[in-house]
Amino acid sequence: MRKAPRRFLLPMIVTGFLAMSSVSYGKAVDFQFTEEQSKTAVDILDKLATRHYRNQPFDDHMSQQMLDKYLESLDPAKAFFLQKDIDKFHKDYGNKLDDTLSEGDLKPGYNIFVKYFNRANDRLDWVIKNLEDPDGFQFDFTKEESIPIGRDSQHWATSEKEADEMWRKRIKASILSLKLADETTEEARDTLLHRYKNQLTRLEQEDSSDVFEAMINALTLLYDPHTSYLSPRTLENFNISMSLSLEGIGAVLQAEDEYTKVVRLITAGPAAKQGELKPADKIVAVGQGDDGDMVDVVGWRLDDVVKLIRGPQNTVVRLKVIPGEAAGNTANKEIRISRDKVKLEEQAAKKGIMQLTDGDKVYKVGVINVPAFYIDFEAYRRRDPSFKSTTKDVYRLIKELEQENIDGLVIDLRNNGGGSLQEATTLTDLFIDQGPVVQIRQTSQTISRNYRSRHRAVYRGPLVVLTNRLSASASEIFAGAIQDYRRGLIVGTQTFGKGTVQSLTPVYSGQLKITESKFYRVSGGSTQHKGVIPDVTFPFLVDADQVGESSYDTALPWDQIHPVPHEDYYDFGSIINDVTKRYDVRKLKDPDFVYLNKQVEIMNENKARTQLSLNEKQRIQEQKQREAESLAIENERREAKGLALYKDEEEFETEQKAETEERIEEANSVHDLNTDDDALLSEAGYILIDMVDLLRKQPANQVANF
Repeated sequence: MRKAPRRFLLPMIVTGFLAMSSVSYGKAVDFQFTEEQSKTAVDILDKLATRHYRNQPFDDHMSQQMLDKYLESLDPAKAFFLQKDIDKFHKDYGNKLDDTLSEGDLKPGYNIFVKYFNRANDRLDWVIKNLEDPDGFQFDFTKEESIPIGRDSQHWATSEKEADEMWRKRIKASILSLKLADETTEEARDTLLHRYKNQLTRLEQEDSSDVFEAMINALTLLYDPHTSYLSPRTLENFNISMSLSLEGIGAVLQAEDEYTKVVRLITAGPAAKQGELKPADKIVAVGQGDDGDMVDVVGWRLDDVVKLIRGPQNTVVRLKVIPGEAAGNTANKEIRISRDKVKLEEQAAKKGIMQLTDGDKVYKVGVINVPAFYIDFEAYRRRDPSFKSTTKDVYRLIKELEQENIDGLVIDLRNNGGGSLQEATTLTDLFIDQGPVVQIRQTSQTISRNYRSRHRAVYRGPLVVLTNRLSASASEIFAGAIQDYRRGLIVGTQTFGKGTVQSLTPVYSGQLKITESKFYRVSGGSTQHKGVIPDVTFPFLVDADQVGESSYDTALPWDQIHPVPHEDYYDFGSIINDVTKRYDVRKLKDPDFVYLNKQVEIMNENKARTQLSLNEKQRIQEQKQREAESLAIENERREAKGLALYKDEEEFETEQKAETEERIEEANSVHDLNTDDDALLSEAGYILIDMVDLLRKQPANQVANF
């Protein structure tokens, strides 16, 4: 996943070669860029030009883009700079960064930073004084006014007066959101006061290394979101944190605007087991233990938020989050997670059996859940015959399911973020005969086709692969190969679209993570950006505009190369329309699908909102309406399934907490997969039954080349 450029909401005071400022909180820190940084910048430019997959010149046009990315990384919410600052930066440096950086001249980046610091320091000092002064900010929550929401609505103020008004509304919106989360007005003011004082305190901790890293990553990001520079200090801090006896929650995080955003959850990790934290959620506060104070982390650097989240194994961390589907960063939800390690055995594939009927016959549909493409490399290198891997586990599970006389098999790749390319290849080998699995094109444009299936298929029966937006990388290679060979149907949602390979290379000081190759399917199309498009599409409660490779504006594009010869096992083209029609009929009647589609509608409605009311009465009404709507669609689902209805929101919430505990207990089980109450998995099974039925009616020469 991408390493976002470092955000510096409140950086340090710059002196050295040439600027100094004073601050109301904390002492001044002097610095200047070094000869080492200059040489590192030149070395990085050389590596990007010669080794990055994307061959693009660092010219005047790209200089403008780098400037924009740098300004965005410093002031992501467009809260501090004025429009006249931006205009001056473009006039002075817009077409020159390619020339200055090539010569190792870092002054433009530092000059911009000094202006940013002065703006940020003055503005936050103003905010703090108004929050501290009883006669400062005075808010009328009965007034009819609103604030624009969404990144498209953000703009730099054209004057100090406009900036004052933008910040007044911003503070008012924050206080109102905290009040709706059961804080008093005074408690809300104190929360914001601590938030902004903490940001100023952190000002002293920054130095020239931070500015250099932000400036360079504004450039690397233009090549693709997975290319980034890691300074020696960043690498050292990472290595130290990894060597301590500390555990996390199993989530990939990134900085976005002032927030820490969840990108994806690690399969079998604590957060995935707990089940409440979701991709696109924004973490706004972190608490230690069951009753520790919540520390507001809005505006914090990503690495410092991670330090709060990590801790000793089996201890509790509490996260206050804004759900990804919420409108306008308003709703807060507290999630309790027990820190732990992600154990290899917990990522192991599991099997289950669903008994489904088409009305005439009961089918036994085997299910194998593959959470990750894992291999115990250490045992493998020792040539230990008992080494653990995805392919070995799935092979064993297939044989066990065949003993149960299954009628078909569903491979569940939902939330599988990838892993070993070797395992993706050997797993594919269990389902196809000899042939290529994936093509890899290098920066030099040479194409490798060495990852191949080398044996006859182990399982030759009907096959469906279930994916979602969080199925990535190695998952996409497996699913793409199954689809290209027409070996099975792919159902679910469009996958993540991570189709590139990175390596770490040393530079003059630090390391450069650089994208050097790209994956292509045997049909010639890349898995990059587009991912794998399912043959039958299911609804999914994650916004593809926020999660996935296509959500990054500098992601490498989808393209295609020549296909390679490969078998076509089934003629799915003759049946797919009928398969889809049968699915469309079922989804209109299935209570769980109806429920899920209504949730997606609500998410899209919230996403479409452009204004957030600052009227307390209206917001309370909206909150009650959301709660009532959530209860109503849940009770509609329960009534359709013959279950007892919830009396009120309190009973609904209590039951959800109980279900969370059951989910954690189930996730910790090493027994067979529980296939109950999974509407998407059941539907994948019904699609497999339809596939078997429709293929059976085809002429023999259209059915299979097995």
